Amino acid sequence: MSTHQDLHHWGVAELASRLAAGQVSSVEATQHLLTRARQHSDLGAYLAFNDEAALAQAQAADARLQAGERTPLLGVPIAHKDIFVTRNLPTTAGSKMLEGYLSPFDATVVTKLADAGMVTLGKLNCDEFAMGSGNDNSAYLPAHNPWDRERIPGGSSGGSAAAVAARLVPAATGTDTGGSIRQPASLTGITGIKPTYGRCSRYGMVAFASSLDQAGPMARSALDCALLLSAMAGPDLDRDSTSLDRPAEDFASGLVAAGALSKGATDDKSLKPLQGLRIGLPKEFFGDGCASGVQAAVRAALAEFEKQGATLVDISLPRTELSIPVYYIIAPAEASSNLSRFDGVKFGHRAAQYTDLADMYQKSRTEGFGPEVQKRIMIGTYVLSHGYYDAYYLQAQKIRRLIAQDFQQAFTQCDLIAGPVSPTVAWKIGEKSEDPVANYLADIYTLSTSLAGLPGMSIPAGFGEHGMPVGLQLIGNYFQEAQLLGVAHRFQQATDWHTRAPQEFSA
Repeated sequence: MSTHQDLHHWGVAELASRLAAGQVSSVEATQHLLTRARQHSDLGAYLAFNDEAALAQAQAADARLQAGERTPLLGVPIAHKDIFVTRNLPTTAGSKMLEGYLSPFDATVVTKLADAGMVTLGKLNCDEFAMGSGNDNSAYLPAHNPWDRERIPGGSSGGSAAAVAARLVPAATGTDTGGSIRQPASLTGITGIKPTYGRCSRYGMVAFASSLDQAGPMARSALDCALLLSAMAGPDLDRDSTSLDRPAEDFASGLVAAGALSKGATDDKSLKPLQGLRIGLPKEFFGDGCASGVQAAVRAALAEFEKQGATLVDISLPRTELSIPVYYIIAPAEASSNLSRFDGVKFGHRAAQYTDLADMYQKSRTEGFGPEVQKRIMIGTYVLSHGYYDAYYLQAQKIRRLIAQDFQQAFTQCDLIAGPVSPTVAWKIGEKSEDPVANYLADIYTLSTSLAGLPGMSIPAGFGEHGMPVGLQLIGNYFQEAQLLGVAHRFQQATDWHTRAPQEFSA
């Protein structure tokens, strides 16, 4: 076999096809990608490598392939956001609190992808306990945007986004609490989908805000994400009480069948593959706060959907601006509760010197948690405290229900909703560190989807200011992941934004 020095440009579907055809081995792909990841370790994407175990997994996959087994992900490498616990690799959640922690079990998502035959290359950087929008809250090192190393890759799944965009791995897992898959996917020019809340098990995912956290795939294309989501999703009722009793779907089969038709549509103008599809455009997503370059790229993408037969419908999501205060009451409240377990007693960082139990708690948590996590714990504890619970937390939950109702009203007028993911392109590392409000405002288009528990995705749609990537957000009704992926796939059949690689990593 050849060395295939360009195999890092192959996405999940293409690599799987070549593995099945015997054109490359899983061991070759694994060795090549591990070497490439180490060569670019200064990007800050990886926190840990899985060399020995990864090669053993690749050898096992090659044996299965040689025996004639054919499954969609067999032998394909992946890396996991360091928020998913793993038995044989440290899980830190990007925090000093969990430095060196080895879990006695694997997260369900990790297990499902391993059972599908995927090879785990390592663990990827993230904002501490998934709290942040830039990956500059990681306790270890910031991740850099492959398109411009001086800029953030987005967060909290910044390491996942950077690794996929830089062609260090064909796919990665991410988590999305308020936009942490969609926003970094947008800012690095890759594809990512947050499924309906409960589609993927949260078992083994280090908790931030339990009513919001959801796992999802990040990859080059909608087809790649469909292959991954098919393996990741499914009920896990015995271990996750929020898991939905809904079987996993084969999200990719319809896309593969549609691919040939979609390609034909580019030649035969009479074919309109999206004829009858109504795409809602919320007026709140296209206001003054959205950068002109971002708006231009999104509008151009919407014009492509119109060309394929879709109809654009003006809609309103009137409580969009309330999603920020609502999210930053509910999420910190749940974080305050979830992170109370990290007290230095059973596991996690313990202070070296202390006088009594209370002093140990205080010093351990002060040393173990970074400033952003401490801030959110204190906010959450405040809004849950006596006298403020009714005034803040309960009110936020009531408005959350109204936000969900806004979406249901909108879906009476359209089939899916589209708009920008982020109001700007990626900003420079540290640029918003001293202005938390500016940081939080960057999530204004993604938070409401998470609060409502709806599926949403980001697909590359061009470039904006400073030549940085822009993502188009697609939001569907509950359990409409197949529709979102199908529409995204149609768009990617007609455009090449998802194939663009950063200059430094294009070789």
